[in-house]
Amino acid sequence: MVYAIAQLKIHDRATYDRYQSRFMDVFKRYKGRLLAADETPEVVEGSSECNKVVVLSFPDEAAFREFSESPDYQEIAKDRKAGSTAVVMLVKALG
Repeated sequence: MVYAIAQLKIHDRATYDRYQSRFMDVFKRYKGRLLAADETPEVVEGSSECNKVVVLSFPDEAAFREFSESPDYQEIAKDRKAGSTAVVMLVKALG
């Protein structure tokens, strides 16, 4: 199992909202699960300028890449990239 963790700083709400409104229609076609999406993450240690954190899980890296590199996702991701800056990490589960 792998987790995709995105830390976002939304700077154009209308453009980001357009992405967000289409996300689940695309995402549900793939083998992932949405585990968390929080627009008020609490920083417990250190500092962060992000105002949203999203955590997705996938059975393996191939499933993540199938989703993230799909033409459907790439099309809507244009709005995510235009409306926010992000750090996206792929983290392998233990075991």
